[in-house]
Amino acid sequence: MAQNKLFWFDSHCDTPSQIYRLGRDLSKDNHHCHVDFPKMRRGGSGGAFFALYTPPVMEPDAATRYALEMLSGVMDTLDAHPDQASLVKSPSEAREAIDSGRLAIAIGMENASPIQRSLSLLREFHRLGVSYITLTHNGDNELADAASHGTRWGGLSPFGREVVAEMNRLGIMIDLSHAHDRTFWDALEASAAPIMATHSCCRELCPHRRNLTDDMLRALGESGGYVGINFYPSFLSPRFLANPDEAALMDEADRIDAEFRADTSNKSKLLAWQQVQDRLLEIWRPGVREVADHIDRAVSLAGEDHVGIGSDYDGIEVGPEGLENISCMGALAEELSRRGYSAELIKKIAGANLLAYWEKVKALSGE
Repeated sequence: MAQNKLFWFDSHCDTPSQIYRLGRDLSKDNHHCHVDFPKMRRGGSGGAFFALYTPPVMEPDAATRYALEMLSGVMDTLDAHPDQASLVKSPSEAREAIDSGRLAIAIGMENASPIQRSLSLLREFHRLGVSYITLTHNGDNELADAASHGTRWGGLSPFGREVVAEMNRLGIMIDLSHAHDRTFWDALEASAAPIMATHSCCRELCPHRRNLTDDMLRALGESGGYVGINFYPSFLSPRFLANPDEAALMDEADRIDAEFRADTSNKSKLLAWQQVQDRLLEIWRPGVREVADHIDRAVSLAGEDHVGIGSDYDGIEVGPEGLENISCMGALAEELSRRGYSAELIKKIAGANLLAYWEKVKALSGE
């Protein structure tokens, strides 16, 4: 059974945008890529949440269409490779897929803009398989204030409170990565179900506004929630990009990425995008040890039943040293074992905690 073996289940990968933008064939071992089926297999993955990310600058109708197009790309991929992976809408379906030797692909939505101001659209995305929603991204929206802004509502909006109640009723997990601190506490108070942060780190170790404070981590654990530790170097260590030349390289990478997004069929722009990724791998980055440091702190504050992995693969320019893509997860298991983590605790952090949390939210909804 799935719960008796070690498998990684990542709570946040941005792979749908890569399928949509690049036509990535997940059945192949792709270069300059964080996630595909061969890499998942090599890394001991049982599955992952694929996040439908829509930029906050998109108008509502455009965001809805883009989310549906990304979801269609995921479904086309799964339809083409039914022996390799399956869409799962519940933890029981995830365990069934893993037990049968298939990768379990669940769907999240990063940024609630595609639901617009419509509970009907929320319900429809749920029917299509969306199992968690990250309320905001890097911009305040109709639901709530974001960590990067935080000036519109003072936390959750009135409509955001309606959405939280409906997500509770439907059994959709509420994700507060990217949320403003006031939004976090509002949602914790408003939600009848425990909340999650799918891809966040510990603010005490890296003072970034996207990371969680010690009080937030304690509250997540006490309420029965979940945090997935993010692999983005900027959230792991303040040393990353502290050198001005390295920071300038990241700015260059952002510019090249934006140019490539605007013209993905242009081979010269693809080459420039690949080359700047290679250059980013040459600068100093936090590594496996720093990821484990954040896991240590989260476990000490939230508890060993409430911590997992939310890598942000395919949504970050570069991964940590030694965790360059999803095939490298064995290195993290080795580091945790070296630190004295038992085999059972490593299983929890790898994926069992995430599935148990998902099961809890489902049960509270009556589904």
